[in-house]
Amino acid sequence: MAFNTKDDGGDDVMGEINVTPLVDVMLVLLVVFIVTAPLLTNAIHVNLPETAETAPPEEKEAVYVSVDAQGKVFIDKTEIPLESFENELKTRKAADPEIALNLNADDAVQYGIVAKVMSSIERAGIAKLSVLTIAK
Repeated sequence: MAFNTKDDGGDDVMGEINVTPLVDVMLVLLVVFIVTAPLLTNAIHVNLPETAETAPPEEKEAVYVSVDAQGKVFIDKTEIPLESFENELKTRKAADPEIALNLNADDAVQYGIVAKVMSSIERAGIAKLSVLTIAK
């Protein structure tokens, strides 16, 4: 930028930024946004019938299966030997056919133990299995 300090009445260089055009553009964009925002919803208005209230469906807690660093298997904080793990799952599946499992395995546990646990879960006929990890 150049500054002219002489007062000769010539072409003076302005030292400030003219924000008026910027404000004009921002106001136009704001008006366009305000006008188009209600049009973005694809709501179809329907007159719904009135019914009696019903109870929400009962949400069941998932059963947690954990494998610690030493390879011990737990079902809801109860240690289960790996040999009887599949029978325990079959018993729980018979009691609750919609059983869901959350599998926690320690980072240091051998892959073979986790694979055995997962195959036992599959053989027990349990289809709802979540493998829990930590997101980075």
